[in-house]
Amino acid sequence: MDYHKLIYERGCPKIPENPIHCHPTNQNKLNVFDWLEDVPKLKNESKIVEIRFKNNRKGYYENQAKLRLDAGTVVAVESQKGHDIGIVSLTGPLVYSNMQKKGIDYHKDPLKKVYRYATDSDLAKWKDAMQKEKETLITSRRIIRDLGLRMKLADVEYQGDNTKATFYYIADERVDFRELIKVLADRFKIRIEMRQIGSRQEAGLVGGIGPCGRELCCSTFMHTFTSVNTQAARAQDLSLNMQKLTGMCGKLKCCLNHEVAVYEDARKQLPKTNKPLETEKGRAFFQKADVFKKILWYVYEDSYVLIPIPMEDVIKIMAINKEGKKVEQLEDFSVKTTDESPDFTTVLDQDLTRFDKKNKKRKRFSYKKNKNRNDRR
Repeated sequence: MDYHKLIYERGCPKIPENPIHCHPTNQNKLNVFDWLEDVPKLKNESKIVEIRFKNNRKGYYENQAKLRLDAGTVVAVESQKGHDIGIVSLTGPLVYSNMQKKGIDYHKDPLKKVYRYATDSDLAKWKDAMQKEKETLITSRRIIRDLGLRMKLADVEYQGDNTKATFYYIADERVDFRELIKVLADRFKIRIEMRQIGSRQEAGLVGGIGPCGRELCCSTFMHTFTSVNTQAARAQDLSLNMQKLTGMCGKLKCCLNHEVAVYEDARKQLPKTNKPLETEKGRAFFQKADVFKKILWYVYEDSYVLIPIPMEDVIKIMAINKEGKKVEQLEDFSVKTTDESPDFTTVLDQDLTRFDKKNKKRKRFSYKKNKNRNDRR
């Protein structure tokens, strides 16, 4: 049995010695960095463990059998009407911290149990189940098309014991898939569960390269998705061009939320700009600001020229205006913000002019001249 390929499909590149252990140091977003790994652990370190499955699915299970579980161990866990196969992603005190963040109280709601290490028989069923997923996905899409349902099937996940299949679908409207479940159950002879996901989750499953040149955030490190609105773009002074702000999933990019907090903290240092600056030349109104360089742009009410002023000088002018006085003009406080255009030269300090030569005019093709030549021949 090719255990290497089996575990690689669930995020582990190799199995060094024992087939029930997978290498936990690969780049998989379901893996967790345990920064307390070298710290002496607690006695109940493996009482509750975090286990990951396919499609960003994670769960917390109780280790009643007191097995020695490390990150990367393949185990059989309790599931609805059967058992499932998963990979341990985290052990130790950080498990309780993650459970607290997600609002899971294991005292009130009992957790499911870890049965045993995954045996050769478990791995064989697991491999057989995974090999069916692609064929089931293609066949199910054909069935959905024949039934005329307005839904898109994104992925199929078989349970580890090969007794249940979860179908992840996308739909803009409510879909009545009762007939679909009957057809799928009769076709594959297995229990069916339909689970709806959003377009962001689909992009995380499919993956891809974003306009930044890197892999999509949703397919590399993001586990949960929060709502993104245009207010995040306004806070970063981005133009509301939906073509540039839209990601591969057709919605606003998740990365718009990554730096909003930094911009909001930087804006707290800026003075209030709701009042114009009073000068002898006239009133000047605020237009925009560079929150990191701490430069504010103002424009006179009868002009269109932007004047960049440092934040410290804006505060001074506001203090002078508060005393009932006016400054002479804002040009006295302006700073230079544009750099000189770079001189593009070669390594030998020669101008790149070989591409500036004008193209020679092409001779027009004359049908009559060529016809006369052929007649003479």
